[in-house]
Amino acid sequence: MRLILFLFVFISSFTLAQVSPKPAQRDPYLQNPVKNQPQKSKPAQKVRIIHADEIIKDPTKYDGNQYLKGNVQIEHQGSVLSADEVIRYEEENFIRAIGNVRLQNNDGSVITSSEMEYDGNTQKGVAKKNVVLTDPKGTIIKTETMYYDRVSNQAYYNTGGTINDGKSITYAKSATYFLTTRTIDLTGRVKITDKDYTLEGDNVVQNQNTNVVTINGYTTITNNKNPKNRIITEKGTHNMNTKESFLTKNSRIYYNDKILTGDEMYYNQLTGFGKATGNVTLDDPLEKRYIKGGYGEIFEKKDSAMMTKGPYAVKILEKDSIYFASEKILSYQKPDTADITKKKSYLRAFKKARIYKSDAQGRADSIAFNETDGIMHMYTDPILWSGEKQVTGDKVEAYFNTETENIDSLKVIGNGLAIAKVDSLNLLDEFHQVKGNLMTVYYEGKNIKQVNVIGNAQAITYADDYNEKTKKNERIGITLSTCGIIGALFEENKVQIISCSIGANDETYPMSMISPDKKKFPDFNWNTKDRIRKWQDILVDSPNYEEIKYEPNDALYNKVKEAEEKEKAKEEAKKPKRVRK
Repeated sequence: MRLILFLFVFISSFTLAQVSPKPAQRDPYLQNPVKNQPQKSKPAQKVRIIHADEIIKDPTKYDGNQYLKGNVQIEHQGSVLSADEVIRYEEENFIRAIGNVRLQNNDGSVITSSEMEYDGNTQKGVAKKNVVLTDPKGTIIKTETMYYDRVSNQAYYNTGGTINDGKSITYAKSATYFLTTRTIDLTGRVKITDKDYTLEGDNVVQNQNTNVVTINGYTTITNNKNPKNRIITEKGTHNMNTKESFLTKNSRIYYNDKILTGDEMYYNQLTGFGKATGNVTLDDPLEKRYIKGGYGEIFEKKDSAMMTKGPYAVKILEKDSIYFASEKILSYQKPDTADITKKKSYLRAFKKARIYKSDAQGRADSIAFNETDGIMHMYTDPILWSGEKQVTGDKVEAYFNTETENIDSLKVIGNGLAIAKVDSLNLLDEFHQVKGNLMTVYYEGKNIKQVNVIGNAQAITYADDYNEKTKKNERIGITLSTCGIIGALFEENKVQIISCSIGANDETYPMSMISPDKKKFPDFNWNTKDRIRKWQDILVDSPNYEEIKYEPNDALYNKVKEAEEKEKAKEEAKKPKRVRK
């Protein structure tokens, strides 16, 4: 009986020993056994055993394939793999490594994991469980499963992983690392964080040599200390070292509670300098103001900005917004001298500056506006219109009521001249005029109500009287006033001199007795060609309206003059003619 049992065991063992080893059960990435590969001109180099404490071939284990145990080292094409245990599928030139696996590639990169499969024919491999790839310059990639190709020198994972280059840490759902160029193609949700900033995007490429990130999808770059300061873009590049960004699609830069947009933008997060071209907008929600133009620059640390190429600014008010335009517009903030914890906002428009508001429209070479206090300065040839009234001078200062949003008053410094059309419903060449060295103009609602002038004050006003019989105003004449100080009240179509003191001199001339040259001051400058009538007019240097031609109202004066000339001619005719003998 014992003999029969021995023979059975011997025969069974012999039979098993004759069984051919089975092919390896590969990861899908490596499904390419030798028999299915096309013939190569050169046979693939075989995986070579350098060392193993034990080399075993047990028909009952690993499907009869040879396996190595203890301090195993395998070499292939200059790369060395070490592990606790390696199964060798000799016919397929394929190995599976288990336990403390380490692959030292001949380019200097190292992959460690708990398990690894490697095909010596294709030089492709799969590392699994606690995978760490370290490149020659110290970049470390950690994931759970990594696919690598030694021929193309690429590594890929799609199980989520981190990339640490010593300066920043990157997380991505999937990544392809091109070890030769040291670029990493990151897809899915990507997050790159360093000590100062965090980049989050959908599809980016990170270059480990230059540390430049190429952005190909919706991405944000956020300041870690001040998350409100951030960049949003859909395409561009960002240098993780210099913090410079070049943005080319649907981009926005958020800084100091402001937003810069444009077709193409550059921004340096370290210096705070940025610039944008094409359809540029600088929005300031806290100040309720935005600036548009073709080119803009921002200076974050100075809290200032500049816009050129057809710029205009809009100060958004609840009832009546203000529009500015010029060749160049600056905006900036400065600490309040009364309270350094607060800031005041300023807007400056240079060269051919224009302003539109429903109750005031103006032009000057430059305009400076204190938005916080509502004070506007107009320099060099300023001209301001309100209804059918016009104010000019060497310099004009406008004071806005920040609560009612209307102009409270104007101050005209040097050669002030206020002009009002006597009757806006006709085209008669008739204008009230008040002028002097220092002029203060007061508003009531949206209309000019009173003008006070100090120094060399003069006025030309049309005087009317109401006829009870006809129920109409009838022209009395024109009053010429000269005083040290004048106070004039503007009421609809008439101007009333309410005070005239210090060397006062008033004289009223009937229409038949005043010559046309006395109806206007020498510097009379009523301007209808350049007048801004709607906000869109500020977008051009001048709307260039057709000049309004006014009809002179000199019929009575001309009639009197004609009669005088006739009478003079009669007198001349009566004089005896001297005849030379």
